Amino acid sequence: MSQGIPSSLVAGRPAAALLVRTRADRRRSLVNSAFQGVALLAAVACVVPLGALVTFVVMNGAGALNLDLLTRPTRALGLGGGAAAAILGSLQIVPIAAVIAAPIGVLAALYTVEFSGRRTATLIRFAADVMVGIPSILIGIFAFALFVLPFHQFNALAGSLALAIIMVPVVMRTTEESLRLVPGSLREASLALGVPMWRTALSVVLRTGLSGVAAGLMLAVARAAGETAPLIFTAFGNQLINVGGLGKPMDALPLFIFVNARQPYEAQNSQAWGAALLLLLFVLAVNVIVRGRAGRRNSR
Repeated sequence: MSQGIPSSLVAGRPAAALLVRTRADRRRSLVNSAFQGVALLAAVACVVPLGALVTFVVMNGAGALNLDLLTRPTRALGLGGGAAAAILGSLQIVPIAAVIAAPIGVLAALYTVEFSGRRTATLIRFAADVMVGIPSILIGIFAFALFVLPFHQFNALAGSLALAIIMVPVVMRTTEESLRLVPGSLREASLALGVPMWRTALSVVLRTGLSGVAAGLMLAVARAAGETAPLIFTAFGNQLINVGGLGKPMDALPLFIFVNARQPYEAQNSQAWGAALLLLLFVLAVNVIVRGRAGRRNSR
């Protein structure tokens, strides 16, 4: 018998139990390692397509991303030109959509958080979840029937309204998740001081979760900025620079990419890649800012 080891562990049931426990630990370790490997492969499978997409767009669009593309108006028949009309159009259509969608989405989120026990709150939450999954082309057709056909003209305002419909559920759901993190003690303290519930929701709950609300709005803007189908049915596109003419057709970066990528001219194909890189950089910048803000908020 080995010195220092009790005889009860050398023979009999305790020793057998120790052996079984050792085998079980070894089996759990192997299963854990296997699942870690599977999870790593899944993570790589998610990252590799993104890296390949970014690399492909950068390789094809870096040469076309120049001052002419950013400042010159569009020219037809493959004669060059730039994407100034599309850039200015996106800078008008997307912010207007954000201005329309932000208050609707935020107030809807406040209602579902503060009155979560009501059936209407559950119905609104369900409707938002359904709207997130609706294809954007269906929203484009809806906006076309509602905002274009009655006026017999494509217009930029209809494009903003279509994008706002896409943004509302995104803003609402992200805002709702942010507001749920606000401690209930803050609400109780405000109500105990005699502050009305509506003012508590706006001045205490919303102000406390404002950073999360801003992050959700930026994510919605990033998604709307890349939507093409709704703008095909509404804003339609315009080779002329249109600043402030919301009742007329207006170009946007997704429309510019869609039109130029289908042309038989190499110059226009190159411009489409340059515009795609510009749009990709914008979306990546927005996501990096959002992640950075979320990281700083979690570290506090």
